[in-house]
Amino acid sequence: MKIAYLTAGVPTTSATLYWKMRFLVGDPAAVIEFDEDRTFPEAKKSTNALSPKKPGRTRLLILRDIENERAASRAAADFVACPADFTPEGGLSGDREIATAQGVAEACRRAGVERIVSDRTLPLVYVSALADAGIECKCDVWRGVLERRAKDETELGYIREAQLATEEAIRLACKRIATATADDQGRLVALDGELLTSDNMRAFIDRTLLDMKYQNVPSIVAGKKDGGDCHNYGSGYLYTGEPIIVDVFPMSKTTLYNGDCTRTVVHGIISPEYKRMTEAICAAKAAAMSTIRAGVTGEDVHRATIEALEAYGYGYAAPGTEEAENYPRLTHGTGHGLGLSIHEPPLLDFRGPELVVGDVVSVEPGLYDKRLGGIRSEDIVAVTETGCVNLGNPLPETLDWLDV
Repeated sequence: MKIAYLTAGVPTTSATLYWKMRFLVGDPAAVIEFDEDRTFPEAKKSTNALSPKKPGRTRLLILRDIENERAASRAAADFVACPADFTPEGGLSGDREIATAQGVAEACRRAGVERIVSDRTLPLVYVSALADAGIECKCDVWRGVLERRAKDETELGYIREAQLATEEAIRLACKRIATATADDQGRLVALDGELLTSDNMRAFIDRTLLDMKYQNVPSIVAGKKDGGDCHNYGSGYLYTGEPIIVDVFPMSKTTLYNGDCTRTVVHGIISPEYKRMTEAICAAKAAAMSTIRAGVTGEDVHRATIEALEAYGYGYAAPGTEEAENYPRLTHGTGHGLGLSIHEPPLLDFRGPELVVGDVVSVEPGLYDKRLGGIRSEDIVAVTETGCVNLGNPLPETLDWLDV
């Protein structure tokens, strides 16, 4: 049985497809990989010096016709074609996505393919078109996962750039909060006179990142009333004496790789409880990082985090339990993978997989309490054979940002 491998979708919304073709377009596209050294007279031969051409393997990229010339010189493919180059006997649909799927199916049929193997992201329209062409389609849920996890030096460089920009946005945001004054209600007023809220601090972060050519989904700026819920984005006024979690995770407009960083800031007097919580999460973070290396599991790292928190009398509790509601606890995993998506495999959590060289993961222990709020600190590291390397220029792990 002749088998080929398919990755398809829209590169601007499918990180899996963009990673495979390394060429950004906003229309449907597909990469077909054949386990044979072959040519396609219907298609343009790639002139890209970085084309992945390997003996015994051929990669065909199918995408919109107006993109073919650029794709032939820039995309990671051996041959580039448009759907019309592989028009089936019944013609192509007027719908661009359906037509691309039909072109893929016809290209496979002409190549004698009997079975397509794809990853978990394949749109069903391709399954349908392949079925109409009499070609079986199978899903390999782990296809491409390990390959994307093991970042190469170029990818590590892109993530490092993103992390440095993210850290600068965090630093400026925490500084703005720390240098504010408090009005008679305890609300924070910035040096420029703006009454600080979660919303206008998010806008400040967005503007900062936009100037650095990064786009940002809503950041977390969560004061005491919201910080007890680890993923509450935060709302309303920010107050003196309370912990304010600032979590920023932007994407580079140039490379499409992400950064991710969290710090917590307290304006004014810092209570002993908040100081102790901070000591605990810093110890947990150090314990996690000292555990990370190729061959250990994400669960190993998570358990090291929990043990360090337990030494301070805190520990882990499942979200929504009474224990999580009434005493500072970690209520999430220690971290997650990061790259073209903000959340990628592997997880540093219960049942987390074995780590591999090139994995890029967040390390972000936190403690949360509905009465006290939350405190979290996060950095990004790359896994090596013997440990891990911080991909940023780590910010201080402090609640007092006046001198940072």
